[in-house]
Amino acid sequence: MESAGAYGAGKAGSVAFDPVAFFTHPRTVLRLMSWVFSMVVFSCIVNEGYINIGSERLLCVFNNNADACNFGVTIGVLCFLGSIFFLILDVYFPSISSVKDRRRAVLLDLVFSGLASFLWFVGFCFLANQWQATSPDELPLAQGSDAARATIAFCFFSILTWAVLTLSALRRFLTGSNRNLFTWQHLEPPAGSARATPYPIANGATIVTTNPYQAPPFTETLDPQKLTQQRPVAPTF
Repeated sequence: MESAGAYGAGKAGSVAFDPVAFFTHPRTVLRLMSWVFSMVVFSCIVNEGYINIGSERLLCVFNNNADACNFGVTIGVLCFLGSIFFLILDVYFPSISSVKDRRRAVLLDLVFSGLASFLWFVGFCFLANQWQATSPDELPLAQGSDAARATIAFCFFSILTWAVLTLSALRRFLTGSNRNLFTWQHLEPPAGSARATPYPIANGATIVTTNPYQAPPFTETLDPQKLTQQRPVAPTF
């Protein structure tokens, strides 16, 4: 059985990279889902999120508010790149031997995932509010309506995936911190739970164990007769 390493990964170099195990891991599945969701969000806005009505000027389908479209594209591209970065980091994470570097990686994952889930929540509320304020007259023939609804839906899905990734990173960070609080807690125990000896034992030698309730060495039991014999006699006059 492999001994657990720091921050939710095996010891560096102890296990070879297994693509099947990696891509079937729940954290990897969540990162891939977040990657797809973010790509859908900014693709919908870039491709069908802008319309022109009687002019060459492009207007955002979300209540003609350019800030709404810009916010959706920005957070989509940011989380798209972030998902790729943390996927690569997860691949190389077991090969990181330094506990401090692992702690920094998990802390970076925690901060980014928490920030991404918060931004997706803000984006979902912002885009949903702007879409609700959009009148049908502003979208002739319902141009971009499907893209707007898809953007709002996948913003909501992104909140869930990044929130779960935040909880996963928080659990790894707390578990790794508690495990490595003392240096001896992540060392391998002796085989068979045997008591470790500080020095090697030669072949044929025996280990003498002392009973703590026995008398200490180099002590002599006192005989009352010897005490009386050795008692000094008072001089007579």
